[in-house]
Amino acid sequence: MLGDTQWAVLEPLVEACRPKAKTPPQDLRRTLSAILWRHQNGAKWRAIPQELGPWWRAAQIFIRWSRSGVWERLLGLVQERGVQLGMVFLDGTNMRAHQKAAGAAKRGDLQPSETLVKLLADRVAGMAPRLA
Repeated sequence: MLGDTQWAVLEPLVEACRPKAKTPPQDLRRTLSAILWRHQNGAKWRAIPQELGPWWRAAQIFIRWSRSGVWERLLGLVQERGVQLGMVFLDGTNMRAHQKAAGAAKRGDLQPSETLVKLLADRVAGMAPRLA
C-alpha cells in the first residue's frame, strides 16, 4: 500500500514519533500499511490481507501507539510539514448503534487515535499517483 515515495516522506516522521524500544518493530513499513489499510476499509483487524503481515502485530502496534500518543504527534508533524490532509464525508443517516451502546467512554478509549489514523490514511491515499 505505501509506495516508495510515500514511505520516503513518512519514514523520518514515523521514526521521530515512535517510541524507542529495545527491539525495533519488524518491517514497520508493512505494518503501517496494514494499519492504514484497515482504517481505509473499515474492516476488522483479522481481515487484514496476509501480504501485509500478521493482523495481531498491526493491532498491537496501533493500540500501543494510541496509548502513548504517537498518532497525535505524527499528525502534528505531518501538518507542520505542510502536507495537506484529504477530507472524508460520512453520511450517517443509516448507521445504527449497537443495542448496548450507551455512549459512555471506556477505559483506554482509542477513538481519537482511530480518527487520526483515518486522516493519515486519507493523506497517504492522496499521495498516490493518479492514473489518467
